[in-house]
Amino acid sequence: MRSNAFVGIICRSVLSVSRRYFSLTPMSKSKFEYVKEFELDSKCLPNCWIVVRIDGRNFSKFCDTHRFVKPNDVAALDLMNRAAITVMEDFKEIVLAFGQSDEYSFVFRKDTELYKRRMPKLLTNVNSLFASSYVFHWPRYFAGKELCYPPSFDARIALYPTDKNLRDYLSWRQADVHINNLYNTCFWNLVLKGHLTPKQAEERLRGTMASHKNEILFTQFKINYNNEPAMFRKGTTLIRKLVSDNTGKLKSAIILLVDDIIGDRFWKENPEIIGLKSMATYQRPNQTNNVNNTAPSSPSAIGHTTNNGSSSQVIIVNSNQVK
Repeated sequence: MRSNAFVGIICRSVLSVSRRYFSLTPMSKSKFEYVKEFELDSKCLPNCWIVVRIDGRNFSKFCDTHRFVKPNDVAALDLMNRAAITVMEDFKEIVLAFGQSDEYSFVFRKDTELYKRRMPKLLTNVNSLFASSYVFHWPRYFAGKELCYPPSFDARIALYPTDKNLRDYLSWRQADVHINNLYNTCFWNLVLKGHLTPKQAEERLRGTMASHKNEILFTQFKINYNNEPAMFRKGTTLIRKLVSDNTGKLKSAIILLVDDIIGDRFWKENPEIIGLKSMATYQRPNQTNNVNNTAPSSPSAIGHTTNNGSSSQVIIVNSNQVK
């Protein structure tokens, strides 16, 4: 009797569990689920380089509120680089990133199948990680300066079917660095040292060529624009290389370069980027740069831990061929 009763209890328990399970199953597909059909989930064309570019939203106001140094705030640029490095650590499919001012471009392998090449997933994940990293690392670069409100960034995706298209895009962004920085350097010197109002400085520079701006800087402020820090004039490039650790073993690292990426030399020295080959070993250049051409306040290496807990090292260098 006791044995039969025990078996009966077990059977009733199993039946109860089964009933609960089957009673919950239909709830996973409700009558409202049809709304998913309205979602757009476009995919990037195959065999195209995918570039995700983020830009600061209303960043002029953000810079003014947080009293960034004009025309270039080194700490702010270093923070942008730190956020970009975090993105590259997480997304291994990114082969190169290029940044300036309040923008960064991330180049994904043309053969990547990350998120099945779904645009919304690539766009939102890169943008959200960059923005959150910017806020997370703020105290490290602006110690004692409170973040008054969270920054925001917009993002877009562009697809480039050929290697030349990709190089032309990156050349466009680096040329933009020079154009903007020359103007801003001249503008803020006229305002801060020349005691012009912003409107007067704008009128003074309206219609001027690069040669005119260089002349204003040199004759009025004794500034040779070519001696300005290379990071201000050329932006920052992040690539992946193999570097030797303390034990002599090669490990993957993210290399920060201040270099000319418009000419052919950079691409000849780093053929694996376009060629999609295995990472090459990084050859550390002789550090013979003029002090003005170094990336100010950036350490030679940043040791930290990635999100998955593995140790990583970011080597920060400048090319001695920057002119």
